Amino acid sequence: MNDFLEVRGPSGTAIVPLAGEPGARVSVGRGPGNTVELAGDPRVSGQHAVLEWTGGGWCVSDLGSRNGTLLGGERIHGLRAMRNGDELLLGRTRVTLRSRAADQPATEGAEPPPMLTPRERDVLVALCRPFFAGRTFAQPASARQVAAELVVTEDAVQQHLLRLYRKFGLAEGPDRRVRLAAEALERGAVTVADV
Repeated sequence: MNDFLEVRGPSGTAIVPLAGEPGARVSVGRGPGNTVELAGDPRVSGQHAVLEWTGGGWCVSDLGSRNGTLLGGERIHGLRAMRNGDELLLGRTRVTLRSRAADQPATEGAEPPPMLTPRERDVLVALCRPFFAGRTFAQPASARQVAAELVVTEDAVQQHLLRLYRKFGLAEGPDRRVRLAAEALERGAVTVADV
């Protein structure tokens, strides 16, 4: 997966895969039918904003939302280009673009993945597999799902996850599995070829 959105809001954190191809369009809003449905954020309009692939990268436009869409802290009007690492604020929800488009700079701080054992790599691939299953608003696999896929115990998966959190420099806190998956995808530890 090359491009994805990291969505952090009142309902938690999730990763939304993006298809950087002609005609790709991602609607964001509280109402059903949006590609990214933010039902848990009352400050988001039913149809709030849309991201569109323009061939060279992603652009965003507000759809006349009640509270507006902020890009980098500035309210947007019309179509605005987005770069890797740009953050949108829609109500109480923050949406960060993670893109590997050739003409976009890498996110500051992005670095190669740490050295991983074969089993740690297996755990990361299983953790990230739901993002490649064609669902729009995906969550990483649970420890139970990873254990079932790898035919190991949940305790073994938890131990691997603890080592992976340390290797990727992820402090304790909410949504740590989601943050690990986002780091693994952004830093190239897991790619489409792996799944």
